[in-house]
Amino acid sequence: MTSVRYGEFGGARVRGSFWRGWDRFDFVMVTAALLLVGAGLALIHSGSRPWYDGPLTSLSSPVVKQALFAAVGIAVMLGVSRVDYHRFLHYAWVFYGLAIVTLLALFALGSTAYGSTRWFDLGPVQVQPSEFAKLAAILCLARFFSEHGGDARDLRSLLLSMGIVAPLAGLVFLQPDLGTSVVFGGIWLGIVVIAGANRSHLLVLAAIFVAILPFAWTFAIADYQVERVAVLVDPNEDPLDSGYNVLQSQIALGSGQLFGKGYMQGDQTQLEYLKVATKDFIFSLLGEEFGFVGAMVVFGLYIVLLMRGVRAAQLAGDTAGQLVAVGITMLILMQTFINVAVNVSLFPVTGIPLPFVSQGGSSLVSLFASLGLLQSIVMRHRSYRQT
Repeated sequence: MTSVRYGEFGGARVRGSFWRGWDRFDFVMVTAALLLVGAGLALIHSGSRPWYDGPLTSLSSPVVKQALFAAVGIAVMLGVSRVDYHRFLHYAWVFYGLAIVTLLALFALGSTAYGSTRWFDLGPVQVQPSEFAKLAAILCLARFFSEHGGDARDLRSLLLSMGIVAPLAGLVFLQPDLGTSVVFGGIWLGIVVIAGANRSHLLVLAAIFVAILPFAWTFAIADYQVERVAVLVDPNEDPLDSGYNVLQSQIALGSGQLFGKGYMQGDQTQLEYLKVATKDFIFSLLGEEFGFVGAMVVFGLYIVLLMRGVRAAQLAGDTAGQLVAVGITMLILMQTFINVAVNVSLFPVTGIPLPFVSQGGSSLVSLFASLGLLQSIVMRHRSYRQT
């Protein structure tokens, strides 16, 4: 086996063979993710049944497409896990620059759907740059704080870290995509809290945010987003248009009761009352067909996945690894929370996929890449602690 010397980053020197750490590969983490993907494939098959009448084995089948993206994602995860995560940190600003460029390019070359310009249409696939921009933000924040002693107590460092995330979140907000911009904020908050941000500084920033919120509501929020907030309060105000999805998701979830109506037996889904059932509202599909018990099983898998992310942060041998693990854990937590909150009418309708479950190639591949980074941290933590 060829010995690889990776050099230094943040004061840590790494030596090791290419295959070092395989015995520490976190199979529990991967198993939880694969079970979520399996649940997603089953739900996508059920949710696409009313409108897809082609053969299940065809490349045009949404189930086959998702399975292929899962296979690509798994390959990416394994490839990323074999690379020392400090290599990715070394190129963090390159990834950040690419994220900015691709998000800007969307406004000229992107494909528009449902009132938002979020994707590049590349023939058989659509690529959503914001999914990969989240990883760029995590890597840049981790590198920034590791180069500043891993300390966010200094107000200047805190504001500079906010300046890293703000351009990405702002460009995503302008697509417009409120949900994903909130995810960026959650990632930043999770990382700075672990990096030791002063509570009083965070309270002051929160107060400033609340103070400017009315101005943002008046001048920056799109009309359709204001409408979505209004129907969240009273969906019956416009039951056939802006309040339609909110009402149908409530009906689907409530009708599932304890054990659900059975696989492919959900009326709201099979009669196509529940729109985008394989994407934004896949949790409502889950609740209708498998009920409260099915939802709790899926929640259990997310808890396992999140706990393995916390474990990776605890095992990390340096500040950079710890902050990367925290950022990825916050990414999965925030996306899960927002998607479920939309489905149970606690958050305005927004296009946030349920991690590993919703139909969507960019989301699935980027999430598996995130798991690859977590695996790289777990597999190499002893090397850094022994250095």
